[in-house]
This record gives sequence, structure tokens and C-alpha cells, in this order.
Amino acid sequence: MSTITQTSGHVSAPARPARVLIADDQTLFRSGLGRLLDSDDRVTVIGEAVDGADAVKLALSLKPDVVLMDIKMPNVDGIEATRRIVAENPKIKVLMLTTFEADNHVIQALKAGASGYVLKDSQASAIVSSILAVVAGERVMASAVANRVLEMLTGATTPKEFYDGLTVREVEILRMLATGMANKQIAFKLKISEKTVRNHVSNMYEKLGIFDRAQAVLYAVRKGLVEI
Repeated sequence: MSTITQTSGHVSAPARPARVLIADDQTLFRSGLGRLLDSDDRVTVIGEAVDGADAVKLALSLKPDVVLMDIKMPNVDGIEATRRIVAENPKIKVLMLTTFEADNHVIQALKAGASGYVLKDSQASAIVSSILAVVAGERVMASAVANRVLEMLTGATTPKEFYDGLTVREVEILRMLATGMANKQIAFKLKISEKTVRNHVSNMYEKLGIFDRAQAVLYAVRKGLVEI
């Protein structure tokens, strides 16, 4: 994935202003950002959505170049809304716009088809630059987020947040469990006792709030640990 770090530098104006839809459930933030962006000749705000469901509806009817998508919204969250929009119209780019830097949000947003991820406290000029960059086919991430993803990819940190607090060993066991391996097989593979495996599985279920292997498999599929 070719990724550039979000900057506040000037990006040359496109042939026409980039058409932007803002999706955020906070009215003051949404309208304030809309006014800031509209003051830049390189972009034009064509609509505002109050939640994820509204974002999907407006995106498919208005066909913006870019959707600025909040992650935490009622009814349908920003990640699911992104997934639906990109599936219906891959030409629409989505930039996740949020205060959150957590690993799980970053990875899930990118897997859903987002073209980038910018923080809400960014300067308006930086958000405009990010919008123009994704219109041009780039992927953009705020530097703080990019650094976290890089740390995960290089193994410098353990992405516990992404797996809801599971340890590396628990994630390893979950992956094996989801591929159909029995506790005895997992114990043999990892050279640990079957009782230790059962303890790990019990802890895992408690952390995830699940009760059986079928739910564990669904979780593993959602997190990309196994493919179906």
C-alpha cells in the first residue's frame, strides 16, 4: 500500500473543486468543518450526514469525490458505512476523520476500503491536502496514526487493542482454534499442556464476551485471522 503522511503543505488545485460529503453525528463540529472547508477554493462541501446510515444514503445519491467519515456514529458506524459505500461505488474515496488513534480503528477502516485516516484536531489546510491527495489516488494517514501502523507491521508493538486485549499467545491459539484444530492438537503444536490451552481459551472467551467455538471463528474471520 502506497501511503503518504498527512501534511499541511499546499497541494495544487485540481481541474475542479473536490466534492466532499461530511459525515459526523456532532452537529457543531460537522457544520464548523463544513464552513472551514468551503472557504478553500479547492474543495466544495455538497452535503452533511448525521450518522452512518445517512452517509451511505447521501454518498450513493450525491456521488461525492470524498466522504469525510467519523468512526463513532449511531445506527451505523463509520467503518460499516465505509464498507457499504465502497462496495456500491468504488470511485468514492473515504477519509476517516476521528479523534481516535487506536490500532483496531485504523486497521478496520483500511480493511473496509478507506483511503486514509486523519485526526479531527488537524488544521483545515491539512485536511484539504488529504482530500486532494486521495482524489489523486494516494492513501493518507496522520503521522501519529502512520507511526502506530508501522510499529505494528514491524513488530515493535503488540496490537492488543486491535484484538480486544488478547495476548499474543491467545491470538495464536484463536487462529488455530478457528482453523478447526482441537485443543489437543493446539497443545501439541505449541508444546504446552492441554490444560494450559483450555485456560487460554477460557480467558479468551471472557475477554471477548463469547461462549463457544462458533463465535470464536466469527470473531477470527472479522479480524482477518483466518480466511473463509
